[in-house]
Amino acid sequence: MAGHSKWANIKHKKAAQDAKRGKIFTRLIKEITIAARLGGADPGSNPRLRLAIDKAYEHNMPKDNIERAIKRGCGDLEGVNYEEIRYEGYGVAGAAIMVDCMTDNRTRTVADVRHAFTKYGGNLGTDGSVSFLFKHCGQLVFAPGTDEERLIEVALEAGAEDVISNEDNSMEVITAPYEFITVKAELEKAGFKADLAEVTMKPTNETVLTGDDAVRMQKLLDALENIDDVQEVYTTAVLVE
Repeated sequence: MAGHSKWANIKHKKAAQDAKRGKIFTRLIKEITIAARLGGADPGSNPRLRLAIDKAYEHNMPKDNIERAIKRGCGDLEGVNYEEIRYEGYGVAGAAIMVDCMTDNRTRTVADVRHAFTKYGGNLGTDGSVSFLFKHCGQLVFAPGTDEERLIEVALEAGAEDVISNEDNSMEVITAPYEFITVKAELEKAGFKADLAEVTMKPTNETVLTGDDAVRMQKLLDALENIDDVQEVYTTAVLVE
């Protein structure tokens, strides 16, 4: 991977998340509802729900909204019955893309996802066609200039799986998905505040795209992100301006 591009891509991702903040409540409510339905209403024994609630608070979601979503998930309130679907495919230059959706209408969702792939030069693949190129994990990214030795020490003591030093001097802490909350809390206690912190599907290999290819790939990713039923979009592409 082109090391200089890592931090730029992280900052772009964060900016994109901020730009779609109008939709973030809807996506978080869906995640809380599904998590409660699958694992129960107690975040202490439901790590997925705990993650969703923490993320909701980070985005300043009112407590009442969170509690209603949990009740809907547990069947205490009426609501839409969402199902989770993952679509896999390829973008520009064969870069892999995974699209996680929550929907109450599978036919509508697959049509929207397929349309975005087709319009912007991608191809919708079959189940399993690219998922092996990603690892489900917690990821915390720290800006260039972070105290590397101290970060490694605190992260590994807290139970992190790995600490990666990128060529641009940014740092990444990788955790098991449900160790993420514990490691993040310990790092913050030690004074380390991540610029990006999430449970994600991290690519195991990356495809660097430049020039027109990068522009076209960004349009495809934006089109997928803008679909109402889409929760998350993951890609092996690294876009270099």
